[in-house]
Parts: sequence; structure tokens; C-alpha cells
Amino acid sequence: MRIALVTGGAGGLGLATARQFARDGMRVVIADLEPAAAREAARQLDGEGHNGVGVDVASEASIVAAFDAVERDIGPIAVLAHFAGVLGAGGSATGISLIESTTEDWDRVLTVNARGSFLCVREFARRRRAKPLEHGRVITISSLAGQAGGLQSGAAYSASKAAVLGLMRTAARDLAPLGITVNAIAPGPIDTPMLAQATGATKDGAKYTKLDAVPLGRVGLPDEIAAAASFLASVGAAYVTGATIDVNGGLLMR
Repeated sequence: MRIALVTGGAGGLGLATARQFARDGMRVVIADLEPAAAREAARQLDGEGHNGVGVDVASEASIVAAFDAVERDIGPIAVLAHFAGVLGAGGSATGISLIESTTEDWDRVLTVNARGSFLCVREFARRRRAKPLEHGRVITISSLAGQAGGLQSGAAYSASKAAVLGLMRTAARDLAPLGITVNAIAPGPIDTPMLAQATGATKDGAKYTKLDAVPLGRVGLPDEIAAAASFLASVGAAYVTGATIDVNGGLLMR
């Protein structure tokens, strides 16, 4: 049974993906800043043998400790799905533009989103170089904001998610000799607490101001991100690497 580590898996897109991975027959480890929330989310997954661990992706030591615990107590990780991230203070809902942005917010968002992605992907790579596995997969989470810039997410978030794309492509090249694929998902407006935070929406993206620009005419669902992650994690996706999967309702076409 393949083992999947899902960071930020106690809620939102990470939880939806953890549930899908469990349905796909993987043994899932949910890693989250709150260990109790991670364990409870893992307990509710379909099937048996799932676990939850605490991790602070801003801390290299915490990431190493989490990987140590998983690989010691459960087994080698075949799939890393890195969802942990923060929005920060920017975005149209708060009225904070680039000019009003602070270095404190910039540092916090880049530390969690960009540095955290780097640390998690690097740790996975180090483990799989030391103990290779078949069908190794890394799934990183970027954003439409990282592709188009700004939107309702602010400068720090957009920059951090653009950094994820550069990291993903570099990792895809570096890890290809190990048979590991590395890809990104770039969600558009998805019905999550983060969308509500960015836009001031109370439910269902009701205040997403660019909804008229979405060809499909609605916000996306967390399960639609999970479906993309399920494909990228699958054995059948072995020839897909260095790719960005856009799940945005057609808001960005390229």
C-alpha cells in the first residue's frame, strides 16, 4: 500500500485530497500545524491505518521530525501532497495594495508558502534518494494568483505561489532520474475558507468579484482539486512531470 503525506491536510483542499487518497486505497498521513486536528481528520478517513502528525512547515526541524516519525512508524512516503499555506494580509477584501503591504506580512507568507514548499520537497527528495521507491510523486499547490498576479490575494501570496512554480519545475528536472514526478496544481477561485478570507465572502464565493469572468460561471469545489491530485498521484500519471494543472473554471486559458 502506498503511503501519502498530505501537509495542511486537516482542512480545505488538503482535507479533500486526503479523503480522495484514502478512497484511492492509499494509507494517508495528515500533517498539520495542530496535531490533534490532524489526528482527528485522519480518524475520519475511509479505510484503516491512517495517521495524523503535527508539523510546522516554516521550521526545518519540524519537517525533518515529521518525516522521521512517519517513515519510522509507518513506512516510506511515496506521495507528498503539499497543501500547507497561508494567505496573509493582502488582497482586495482588506483593501491592502502593494503600496500598503508590510515586510512583516511578506516575510511570513513567503516563509510558509515558498520556503515551506522548498523544505518539504527537499526532505522528500532526500528520503527517496536514500531509499528509492517506485511511483514517487510530489504535488505542490500554486494558484491562479501566482500565474496572473494579485487578483484578490495580494502581493506576498501571489509572489509565494509563483515561487512554487519555479521550485516545481526545478524539482521535476532534478528528481526525474529517481523516477519521481513533480507537478503543481494551480487552483482558481475554490469554495474554501481561504477564498472567503480573500474576498470577504460568507459562503459559496458569493462575493467573488470576478465570477462573471469565469467561463463556467461558478467557483470550484475542493473535490475538484482532489480529483486533479488523485490523477497526479496515480501510477498512470508516470509520464507527467513539470506540469501545472489549471483548475480555474477557464478563468485563465493558455
